[in-house]
Amino acid sequence: MTQPSQSNIPGKNPQPYRLPQTLRNITLDAVVVVPGIMGSELYDNRTDTVLWGIADPGWISKAWLSDSGLTPLHLTEDEQLGRTDRVTARRLLQTPAWSPFLRGIEPYHDLLAAISTCVAHPDAVLPFPYDWRLSVATNARRLADDARQHLTRWRAHDALQAARRHTADERPARLVFIAHSMGGLITHAALTLGHDNDLTDDTRGVMTLGTPFHGSVLAAQILNTGQGSPIPLPHSRLRALAAAMPGVHDLLPRFPCLDEGLDVRRLTPTDVADLGGDKDLAAASQAFHDRQSPHPLPRHRAVAGIRQPTLQSLTLDNGRVTASHHRFAHHADGELRRDVHGVPLRFEGDGDGTVHRQSAVLAPGALPIALQHGALAQGEAALQTVTDFLVHEETFGPDQADGGLGLELPDYVTARTEWDLHLTGTDDPAGIDCTVTGVDTAHQRDARLHATDDETLTARVSVPEPGLYRITVRSPTTPALTQLVLAGPDTPLLPEAE
Repeated sequence: MTQPSQSNIPGKNPQPYRLPQTLRNITLDAVVVVPGIMGSELYDNRTDTVLWGIADPGWISKAWLSDSGLTPLHLTEDEQLGRTDRVTARRLLQTPAWSPFLRGIEPYHDLLAAISTCVAHPDAVLPFPYDWRLSVATNARRLADDARQHLTRWRAHDALQAARRHTADERPARLVFIAHSMGGLITHAALTLGHDNDLTDDTRGVMTLGTPFHGSVLAAQILNTGQGSPIPLPHSRLRALAAAMPGVHDLLPRFPCLDEGLDVRRLTPTDVADLGGDKDLAAASQAFHDRQSPHPLPRHRAVAGIRQPTLQSLTLDNGRVTASHHRFAHHADGELRRDVHGVPLRFEGDGDGTVHRQSAVLAPGALPIALQHGALAQGEAALQTVTDFLVHEETFGPDQADGGLGLELPDYVTARTEWDLHLTGTDDPAGIDCTVTGVDTAHQRDARLHATDDETLTARVSVPEPGLYRITVRSPTTPALTQLVLAGPDTPLLPEAE
């Protein structure tokens, strides 16, 4: 509000000015938003069709349950050889999506809206969609070029010059990257690969949201052959799609996670081939990350999801992966921590449901938030952290960083069949609301939670028809949790022949 003129104050000498209006806090920097895997809409330039991200009710079910739903997404022979002009990433995801293991992929509308309140003009924000089927290195080169062009345009923008007149900040505008999940790996590579040697100096800061800097066990599950056990049709189709995708191989765990009883070690390219991946892609990814790992991100602030049950280790037996939530730890000298009998110690672990908390951190100082992987780019607590990072050099993090609930449920269910939803972190259902809402339908129903054992609540849930559903858990004291679930038909669907 504009303050009254000094001449209106009794007993004071008139002054020839008014106090200026209080200005909102904004950043003068250029912001680049980099989404996670499957967070960009993909378009086939040759057939003029959208391959991923169709704004059509039921498109997710058609993609995962129809015979040819994912066929156009498979990398062609030309694309595997580096000729990637067939597919264009046109924009960030506009509608909710779903994938086995990765589960719900929410649009980035809330994140972009929050960022828009902190910049001098909408043109200061660059969403960076990318073809997530390709390697991190390929997309990083594109990001470096686009970020440089974006900064050059913004520095010449009239809105920047106008905003600068209201601040005492005389430095040139720089870049701020806000990157979710795989987007953080791409940002890291763009700033450290040497494609633009000045880009690091022109970057004021990087905030990553649930980025798997050390990989994720879920990537190994995605690639797994599933020998010896039946798997639902969507999981089979994702495995077939991912087997030739460099992007999925770039997400494989690079920390000691392979449990061999009396020893724990990292996956090798031979292990990756054994579990269903591509040996050459795994070797190339390993070499790429070995080059990347020594280079820190400039002025980096990581946000790590916590309290969610998250896979962190695995066994590999005749090509079959069995993943577990426990983790292993090492002494300062790198030696595995063992009990008095020499058996490796197993510790409880958590994360955001996709990325365990240690993988989301490159250096000390990460901000822990009790949210799931997708919600780290959507939840209110995470968005407050992002906006604070944009307008202030120092970030203190959300008030609720050390507490919260965890949500665990299947990623794929069948309609009209009951399944269990588990809520960890409390055994008191008072004040907690859990709803099941259809994304493509008007279905909405409360799920009744009841205590089953220490610090756990459970609900029996069913949905009336195939489609995409959103589970939402709200509590008066913790951030809201959300997760998407795909319901298939109650008639069994068999995987296609390999």
